[in-house]
Amino acid sequence: MFDSLWTYRYFIFSAIRNDLTARFAHSKLGALWVIFNPLAQVMIYALILSNVLAAKLPGIDNKYAFAIYLLAGTLGWALFSEIITRSVSMFVESANLLKKINFPKVTLPTIMLGSCLLNNLILLSVILVIFTLLDHSFSMTIFWLIPVTGTLVLFGFGIGLILGVINVFVRDVSQVVPIFLQVLFWFTPIVYPISIIPAEYVSWMSLNPLVPIIEAYHNILMYDQAPDMTSFLHLNVIGLAITLVGLLMFRRASPEMVDVL
Repeated sequence: MFDSLWTYRYFIFSAIRNDLTARFAHSKLGALWVIFNPLAQVMIYALILSNVLAAKLPGIDNKYAFAIYLLAGTLGWALFSEIITRSVSMFVESANLLKKINFPKVTLPTIMLGSCLLNNLILLSVILVIFTLLDHSFSMTIFWLIPVTGTLVLFGFGIGLILGVINVFVRDVSQVVPIFLQVLFWFTPIVYPISIIPAEYVSWMSLNPLVPIIEAYHNILMYDQAPDMTSFLHLNVIGLAITLVGLLMFRRASPEMVDVL
């Protein structure tokens, strides 16, 4: 499987570039649409909730504190949700390609993941520009986003691959995933700080693996603090296990997937 990825590496890089180009081929604003949706959500939440929650964000002296908090959390969530959403429909949308062309099927999730990472990098660049405009500084601590994003990708890619394979055989999965993501969004401290959650419920939220990951995004981008990567060890182990399960399911189901599609 990994040999195939290396052999087809130029095809993968070309497909990632073409994916970005094709999505906005007839659009006047082009790749800017990648950032408009998450930024629009940030503006809506900021306008509605900033007066309620701005006073509950300690440690930052900026009148745009809540908007900065939202942007930091949205960066991580945007990557996770895009990976999940695109993974679910990935094989179904590529049915004609899978039937007509003989190529390693593992390149499809790799192209999808590369495209999602590229979109997230564009979003990060815009967020850093916005931080500068809002007079919010950042430092070399920002490079801690690399290992934190790696952990997030392990979870997103593994879960997405599992759901994508199952969706080939049970199409109801594509209907359930948006509901799952909506519930998960509100159970993750993206638009509210975890400090406002009553103590008796914090232990329940700790079952959500996205909580420490999104909190790491907040610490890095908002408070300029490096995350405690030792606490990420078990998250990486779990994420790697999920990804391996997804790859195993994908490899076992690949021959049947073409017939079902």
